[in-house]
Amino acid sequence: MSRKLFGTDGVRGRANTHPMTAEMALRLGAAAGRYFRRGGTSGHRVVIGKDTRLSGYMLENAMTAGLCSTGMNVLLLGPVPTPAVGFLTRSMRADLGVMISASHNPYQDNGIKFFGPDGFKLSDEAEAEIEAIVAGEIELTDQRIGSARRIEDGRGRYQEFVKTTFPSGLRLDGLKVVIDCANGAAYKAAPEVLWELGAEVIPVGVTPNGTNINDRVGSTYTQTAAEAVVAHGAHMGISLDGDADRVMILDETGRVADGDQVMALLAGRWAEEGRLNGGVLVATVMSNLGLERFLTGRGLRLERTAVGDRYVVEAMRRGGWNLGGEQSGHIVMTDYATTGDGLIAGLQFLAEMARTGKPASALIDQFETVPQLLKNVRYGAGAQPLEAASVKAAIAGAEVLLNGRGRLLIRKSGTEPLVRVMAECEDAGLLVQVVDDIVGAVQAAV
Repeated sequence: MSRKLFGTDGVRGRANTHPMTAEMALRLGAAAGRYFRRGGTSGHRVVIGKDTRLSGYMLENAMTAGLCSTGMNVLLLGPVPTPAVGFLTRSMRADLGVMISASHNPYQDNGIKFFGPDGFKLSDEAEAEIEAIVAGEIELTDQRIGSARRIEDGRGRYQEFVKTTFPSGLRLDGLKVVIDCANGAAYKAAPEVLWELGAEVIPVGVTPNGTNINDRVGSTYTQTAAEAVVAHGAHMGISLDGDADRVMILDETGRVADGDQVMALLAGRWAEEGRLNGGVLVATVMSNLGLERFLTGRGLRLERTAVGDRYVVEAMRRGGWNLGGEQSGHIVMTDYATTGDGLIAGLQFLAEMARTGKPASALIDQFETVPQLLKNVRYGAGAQPLEAASVKAAIAGAEVLLNGRGRLLIRKSGTEPLVRVMAECEDAGLLVQVVDDIVGAVQAAV
């Protein structure tokens, strides 16, 4: 069953423009309500969280109306991280969880993500069925109407749970930590958790105004956190994205460790402790070749998936593996959470600092990265640049040049109209050549 509304991470787009309109949010709510009501589950409860975008109010109200029209009772959480929605969906025995967020995108965008009663994001098949209901006539089979109310303890429940993931007996006393919340969903939760665990907290990006989410702050703009780390003499920094499901770690000098380095640290530690299920780390095709070599050298294995944390999680569940993620900073630890959780990942890094007494700079370089270059090319509506013969020829030529010397990955973004061109090669000159050749061909085709 094909999907047009749903991408790799729910439905996403520019707010007040199809598909991110109030009308579509209402229809999605009614469709999701109908889909989950037919399963015969009891209670018919939905939790809805959001980040701090101005458009969240509009979409939240429309989604609530659609859900209530099918007899679903809605609990409104307010601004909370995406992983909090996954946690609370399961913890509060809800049939459905909804997160209204466009993650790391600018405030003009927004999105809708669905979680099933187990707290995991819906499968492609479930999303396709909901989309089919949206496309048809949504007929209500009875006159039951649900209620909606705001709850005050959702964020607190999540914060208390997050603290339980920090190793017993360890504290953060004496550690000065910069936490950059991207003016997003974790602007209250993250600083409070760190302070309650003993850290001296330097908060950054904690003054959301509806339009400044991810604006020169957060995991896709780590300069602000790096400057704060150096200015305050902090021991490390944690930089979250707008919905706090991804993280970048900074050492005491402001250097950044991406998700690959954090996953390597955790995989190595968990393997030593005998808790890395199957000796496997799950990551996407974007993860650096250096990570794969690091794992192989320790008798561990890297299982690669398509890009998107949902595909990482699906592979982890199929294989019974408990650690995975993305280079972009999604770190998934199914012992703790059903999706990427930037705050829990940051705490795991801090736990390693507290356990070993080592500075962050000694922990962020787990392996030597193979030089990697990624460039994005934006294209207009309706364009199909990867279908152009000239682009196909450029890609084929690059593959010949890289054969046995590196790796090439060309793909469309699942959340934005971008073609992503990525290559890895230890020959820096060749690396630039092949990427620029393909980028030039794509640009000419659009």
